Amino acid sequence: MGISGDDDFYSGGSFYTNSTDLGRLCSISSQVDVYYPPRKRARITAPFVVGETLFEQSKPASIDVLPDECLFEIFKRLPGGRERSSCACVSKHWLMLLISIRKGEYESSKAVKENTDSVSDEDDGYLTRCLEGKKATDMRLAAVAVGTSGHGGLGKLSIRGSSSSGGVTNFGLSAIARGCPSLKALSLWNVPRVGDEGLSEIAKECHLLEKLDLCQCPSFSNNGLIAIAENCPNLTSLSIESCPKIGNEGLQAIGKLCPKLQSVSIKDCILVGDHGVSSLLSSTSSLLSKVKFQGLNITDFSLAVIGHYGKSVTNLMLSGLQNVSEKGFWVMGNAQGLQKLVSLTITSCRGVTDVSLEAMGKGCANLRQMCLRRCCFISDDGLVAFAKSAGSLESLQLEECNRITQSGTIGVLSNCSLKSLTVVKCMGIKDISSEVPLSCCNSLKSLSVRNCPGFGTAGLAVVGRLCPQLQHVDLSGLCGITDAGLLPLLESCEAGLVKVNLSGCLNITDKVVLALTRLHGGTLELLNLDGCRRITDASLMAIAESCVFLSDLDVSRSAVTDSGVAALSRAEQLNLQVLSFSGCSRVSNKSLPSLKKLGKTLLGLNLQHCNSISSRTVELLFETLWKCDILF
Repeated sequence: MGISGDDDFYSGGSFYTNSTDLGRLCSISSQVDVYYPPRKRARITAPFVVGETLFEQSKPASIDVLPDECLFEIFKRLPGGRERSSCACVSKHWLMLLISIRKGEYESSKAVKENTDSVSDEDDGYLTRCLEGKKATDMRLAAVAVGTSGHGGLGKLSIRGSSSSGGVTNFGLSAIARGCPSLKALSLWNVPRVGDEGLSEIAKECHLLEKLDLCQCPSFSNNGLIAIAENCPNLTSLSIESCPKIGNEGLQAIGKLCPKLQSVSIKDCILVGDHGVSSLLSSTSSLLSKVKFQGLNITDFSLAVIGHYGKSVTNLMLSGLQNVSEKGFWVMGNAQGLQKLVSLTITSCRGVTDVSLEAMGKGCANLRQMCLRRCCFISDDGLVAFAKSAGSLESLQLEECNRITQSGTIGVLSNCSLKSLTVVKCMGIKDISSEVPLSCCNSLKSLSVRNCPGFGTAGLAVVGRLCPQLQHVDLSGLCGITDAGLLPLLESCEAGLVKVNLSGCLNITDKVVLALTRLHGGTLELLNLDGCRRITDASLMAIAESCVFLSDLDVSRSAVTDSGVAALSRAEQLNLQVLSFSGCSRVSNKSLPSLKKLGKTLLGLNLQHCNSISSRTVELLFETLWKCDILF
């Protein structure tokens, strides 16, 4: 039989060299010859018999039989993020392959080069993702790495509370590093299974990183931090808390290799000492403006370095520095390097005494805000001396400084131009009347005296004489004050009160609210009467008649009833946005129409523990006040 052309005759066996690529076919008996025209795919559509042997077409081939190398090359040529996201949804295997491809490898392929205009926005880093608790897993991170590339690029990632058994590991963080080179801010809280390997991958791939926050990460060490320092020169903010393996070497590298660092916070890291802190401060002194050191094993030497090299520091927080003595704080003040310091907060530091406090006042010429918490060795003399020396001081906050008395606070008000004074839980303050002539502090706009049980009527009278320009008054938790003490204060405030917080003042009555609305109804914007159990509907009626700008009202746990709520709803000039009746047992379902009317302007309504209001009433409110957040 003559055969012309390019047709060939194949004798016996399978006529495919690679039967897997083109379908799974059974071998044909060696006694049978089959004619095969080239460049045509063999197609078997039904069982057939050759030499009394039964053959059937196998199932269609799956792309999964392709080697990973082939899939890798295919995925590299996908034109954009959406296509990659679609492929990632096919299977876990494909997702793993996709995250093994670095972003740069996509861009180097011909398909991406030819479409640069369509994918140029992928590296801008617009997107933010936060994974918490059980949701923080490697698979979710892998999906984030692939999915965000086509939607602006991942700019900020937060992982908080990862599970110790099935949570995030180095693998997940490496996936983010390979797929998200646009990452600028990374926050890792309580991720015990992530260590230096994952952090090093971030450093290697994410050169645009600007902010790094590590909290309760026991597996990170100096090696991971050094990798960040060597590869992320744009780092501007570093926060490290409770990382027991990070010490001086890591901070030294950051100080040496991150010249743009502006903010640093180191808390409860037992290996961090004077060498790390001093290297960090001395190397980054040109831009470093925000510094926080808490619970570190540093000594007077570190504070001397802060005082000398902190020329750009504007905000300084020092807490729990048990090894720093009076000398350290004294030297920090006298070093004259903190000329730009605006805000200083010191908590639980035994070295803060009258002498060192005065030195800090003299050495920080532009200090405007000072907060002292649990500084047990400061007395009235030191506080007044500090107030005299700190000429620019505007805000002073004292918490649990129990050697401070009323004389100290009066001395401060008489000797500096404070705008805000806050005194919290200072047990040394006693209610002592003063007949000595005092100079007025016309600059004070805000006064907050909270949970100081010794502060009472006499103290209020002194404040009223001293501070006629008050606009914000917070006296929460002062059980000892009465109408007799508050009324003179209200009458002496000439500028008009804007915010008044009297929560927990158990002994005040409607007389105070009536006087407040009569004297300050035209300026009052916030009024808190939570726990004032002697406040009745008379107060709400006065508020409804006189308050024009009131937007926030809290009468929780008071004696108001449905009548008071109705009076508020009839006030056409009122535009309340936040209203609280929590614990008001005499407000009932009868107030439903009034609450609906008030709800036209409300953004928040608190009806918790209102036992006379039924669930059905609340459901009706939910249906009507759809723009208002209701607590019940």
